[in-house]
This record gives sequence, C-alpha cells and structure tokens, in this order.
Amino acid sequence: MNAPSFLFYFFEVIAAGAAGGLLFVRNVFYGALLVIAVLLALAGLYILAFAEFVAVTQILVYAGGVLVVIIFGIMLTTRLGGKPLVIEHARSVSATLVGLAFFGTLVYLFSQESFEAHPAKAAAPTVLDATQTLGVSLMSDYVLPFETAGILLLMALIGAAVMASEHKSKKA
Repeated sequence: MNAPSFLFYFFEVIAAGAAGGLLFVRNVFYGALLVIAVLLALAGLYILAFAEFVAVTQILVYAGGVLVVIIFGIMLTTRLGGKPLVIEHARSVSATLVGLAFFGTLVYLFSQESFEAHPAKAAAPTVLDATQTLGVSLMSDYVLPFETAGILLLMALIGAAVMASEHKSKKA
C-alpha cells in the first residue's frame, strides 16, 4: 500500500470514527471536540485531493474559528444548578431505524449506479493561479463583504462574552 492510499484510509477512519462517536457521546463539549476531529480529517482528505486552499480554509474558518466560538459558548454557559449540558437520547431507537433506512437507501442507489471512467478533460488551472485569483478577488472586489463578515463574527464573540459575564454576575 502506497503512502497516499494509507493516508486516505487513515483520514477516512478518523472522520468516520469521530462522526460515529457523535451518535453515542452525551456531553456537548465532547461532541464539539469530535466535530473538530471530523473537520480536521476532512481537511486531510482535501489535501490528498490537491485542494490545499479548501483544506486551509476548512481548518481556519470551521475548526479554528466557528467551533472554537461554540466551545467557548459551551464552557461559559451551564444549566440551572451548575450541571453541564448533557444530551438525552430519548428517541434513539427510532433515530437508529431512520438512519439505517437512509443508509440502506444510499447503498441501494450506489449499487445501481455504474461508475465508469470518463475521458480526460483539459487540465484545471494550477493551485497557485486559482488561490492567487481568489485572494486578489477577496481583497479587491469583495473587500466589504469580507470585512463585514469578520466584524460580525467579532461582535458575536463579544456578545457571547458579555452575556456570559452578566449571567455569572447575577448568580453571585
């Protein structure tokens, strides 16, 4: 087995294992950590597919930004009585049956499809050209939406910190 094949299976097992672990974890914080593991494994798969920009964006935006804010919010908020937020599995049997039916449908649909190789197409632009074009476009044509999204994320983070500090000051 060559290195790319080994790495593909390695990242696939991590992503599938962490995603499967989400079904059984009861603590929301551990669930968020498993989502980070899934996103990092997907970034590894993107790198193997020569989509380096998508992988870096996946790590920076999702694993590095959004989920860190979610974990920050989870750690600052607690249920009444100081108990951590725990997910109850009230409908786990019905959810399992629906999931198995969905999985069976996917297996059936994929087994009916013939995956044939198509003739080679013209080469896509190089990674450097596509990434450079996107970077120039973000910093020239789309600078206002780009900066607005950054300010909006900053405001959400500050708002979460203020709400958490007000909640703690009312308790004391």
